[in-house]
Amino acid sequence: MDFKVTRPDVVRAINQRWLLKFWQRHQGTGKIPRWQSAEAENLTRAGCLSVLDVAGPTEAPRFQIRSHDERIARVYGSQDCRGRFLDEVIPARNYPTGLAPYFQSLRSARPVYTIHDVRDRNGLVIHFERLLLPFSQGGDVIDRILASFEFICEDGAFDDRELMTTQSVPPTLRLSATIESLA
Repeated sequence: MDFKVTRPDVVRAINQRWLLKFWQRHQGTGKIPRWQSAEAENLTRAGCLSVLDVAGPTEAPRFQIRSHDERIARVYGSQDCRGRFLDEVIPARNYPTGLAPYFQSLRSARPVYTIHDVRDRNGLVIHFERLLLPFSQGGDVIDRILASFEFICEDGAFDDRELMTTQSVPPTLRLSATIESLA
């Protein structure tokens, strides 16, 4: 999966733009914002969020779900994924496009933005937009990722139940980008 480096204005959703500006504002002089700044902010207004801990050895990290929004539980068909690893929740056939953005955010220490197309149970095309923001407890090593999700259907309402796990084919990638630094 290739990640082109792009400007922040590639992010389309207003909530995700706000989160990206929040991340950049708290970046300060360090490369990675501290997680404490996110904990101090009321991020619930930012929409559909998931918080993941980076676990395991540096050469083979995994992403453990700390918390997630109710809608994320619905689109993955699970009531509560807390404590589970991302590679246990997403279907194995989606690993290349599902996990690669998390690894890219970890490698680049930058926000990563992707857009995929999936189809709901009725065949409607849903644009699945994901913004990943790396954070650090200590300010130097990424140990947490804040993930923001937007699901948009140009045809209006759609069925989001088990949207990400009932796909007969992997999601179609429309965009994969690493957001450049403006500092």
